Amino acid sequence: MAGRSAVPLDDIDRQILSRLLEDGRISVRALAEQVHISRANAYTRIGRLVAEDVITGFTARLNPQRAGLGTSAYVTMSIEQNAWRDISRELRAIPFVEHVALVTGDFDALVLVRAPDNLTLRKVVLERIHAVPGVRSTRTWLVFDEVRGRGATWTD
Repeated sequence: MAGRSAVPLDDIDRQILSRLLEDGRISVRALAEQVHISRANAYTRIGRLVAEDVITGFTARLNPQRAGLGTSAYVTMSIEQNAWRDISRELRAIPFVEHVALVTGDFDALVLVRAPDNLTLRKVVLERIHAVPGVRSTRTWLVFDEVRGRGATWTD
């Protein structure tokens, strides 16, 4: 990501991205109709957005509880200086780690863990995350409830 600048997006590109974020399974035909362009234009634009790494993939969003991941926690981490690349690579390989971010403030990294239960969460944090070389300390914040925002969007 470092050193990469934003790709210029016009209004049609932003509409396409908003529609895909709302429904990643929308057909190209329906997408083209909604943004008032031809299907060929929609295919071309989506292909360009993928090639330019604006769209990095298509995925399903899970309801964690319905998927058997009823325990969620944010884990804040203090890490050794210059260890981020190795630590982030290690964290991505740990089951139940959903999101990892390098942040500023009182700690260095923020990790979202979704696990089936508290015992599994405990094992992930105390046995797997703490074992990553370069991790100095962690604090775990249980999530009691969540509200999903709109996400990235350019339309009202």
